[in-house]
Amino acid sequence: MQPRASRNEIAGLRGSELRIRLTAPPVEGAANDALILFLARALGVSRSDLALVSGAGSRSKVVSARGITPEQVAQRLGVGG
Repeated sequence: MQPRASRNEIAGLRGSELRIRLTAPPVEGAANDALILFLARALGVSRSDLALVSGAGSRSKVVSARGITPEQVAQRLGVGG
């Protein structure tokens, strides 16, 4: 994840990691909240269906999604899968 970007967008894959750019600053969890909101909208799921599993203070994060398969995630985000 890249905080303080010029716009919110999916920037593609780097290896097996999805790169996401967000306008929110990495201050007091604002970027983490923005990430969950961005992913929820992109995936068409509720924010409560997503959870930040690890990486709250890091650019690399692990997010779990309930009620959606990895294949559906890849399809809805327009990345390989």
